[in-house]
Amino acid sequence: MHIFTYGSLMFPEIWQRVVRGSYQATSATALDFARYALSDDTYPGMIAKAGGRVEGVLYLDVDAADVQALDAFEGSEYRRDDVTVQMDTGESLLARTYIFIATHRLSDTAWEPNAFQMTRFIGSYCRDKLGE
Repeated sequence: MHIFTYGSLMFPEIWQRVVRGSYQATSATALDFARYALSDDTYPGMIAKAGGRVEGVLYLDVDAADVQALDAFEGSEYRRDDVTVQMDTGESLLARTYIFIATHRLSDTAWEPNAFQMTRFIGSYCRDKLGE
C-alpha cells in the first residue's frame, strides 16, 4: 500500500523510528486538502478542504506490518483513508493517508514543515525509539 505523509512522518528521522522496512519515497501533493497546526502540539492535522493543497512525501509499497505500526503511531485522532495524490511527474496515484478527526484541536494556522520542532517531537513521541 502507498502511504502519503504530510507531517512528522515526512521526515526520515521520524519515519525510520516507526517502520522497519525500507521504502522508495517521492514528493507528492494531495489536492483538496489543507494542513493545520494543532493549537497545543508540534505536529499537524490534515482535513478535506476544496481548493486546498498539501505537499508531502509518498512512500511506495509499504508492507502490512509497517502499516499497522503507522496506525499505532498515529493513534485514535487520525483515520487512515484513501487519497489521490499527484506526483511531480503529473501522474496521479491512489494512496492512503491519515486524516485528522479531532478537529477541535486544529488551529487556524497552516502548519509549515520548515518550522517543525523535531527534537521536541522526538522527545515527546519517540522516546521508546531513542538510541535505536
